[in-house]
Amino acid sequence: MDEGIVTGEGVLLDARPASFASRVLGAVLDLLLLALVGLVAIIVLTTADWSPSEEVARILGILVTATVMVIAPTTVDTLTRGRSLGKRIAGIRIVRDDGGPIVFRQAFVRALVGVVELWATLGSVALISSIVHPQGKRLGDMLAGTYAVRVRGKAPVRPLVPMPYALLGWAQHADIARLPDGLALAVRQFVVRAAGLHPASRVELGTQLTAQVQRYVRPLPPPGTHPEAFLAAVLAERRVRELRSGHRAAAREAEEAVLLHRLPHGVPDPVD
Repeated sequence: MDEGIVTGEGVLLDARPASFASRVLGAVLDLLLLALVGLVAIIVLTTADWSPSEEVARILGILVTATVMVIAPTTVDTLTRGRSLGKRIAGIRIVRDDGGPIVFRQAFVRALVGVVELWATLGSVALISSIVHPQGKRLGDMLAGTYAVRVRGKAPVRPLVPMPYALLGWAQHADIARLPDGLALAVRQFVVRAAGLHPASRVELGTQLTAQVQRYVRPLPPPGTHPEAFLAAVLAERRVRELRSGHRAAAREAEEAVLLHRLPHGVPDPVD
């Protein structure tokens, strides 16, 4: 499968890379907005009723530059999960390579690399990289592990596969490896559509899929378990574990963000 991302429950997400034109449009709009913010800040500082020393003026210039090029885009992409104003207008979103929303670390890496490939080279490096890379990634995306996807249109609502109560205890303690994408999709489609299949085809296909999935599960379910119940339990448990893994990853990212902003040991926090 060349396009899309398969979740733990076997759902194929439409995560195809955004078109070159939409990526350029989103980037140009964001850069123009940031440049406007920087211009306003410079005008305010230069027209204020005070005359800072040369050293203070230099520090203020550095702060404005850092804010426009790194701090502002990092903050916006972190808070909007990769949907800044420019990207929202262009109908795209920045996501991780696994399809998940970006967090502080990815946003910071993209902004930091953007100082060179977007600002210092007027976007020429990012433009060449996006043209050459099959997913349209710029250097910041390669280092951050992200790319731009299309988000226009409303995603269809997919029913959740419930956990068979009789297999809940077994599923919670079973070792369930990641299923190949094609197999995961086939299992989900079968479980969701089983009621509409011909009885003979339903039994045959359920038995075949069960035999394939059992290679990725240890221990096997209790003897006499119905194939459809087994397949549903595997999908439901994989969904639960994927959600837990995502929550743990988000918690780690939050802890890393706190550590990055924390002052060195022994340095007191500033008092308002």
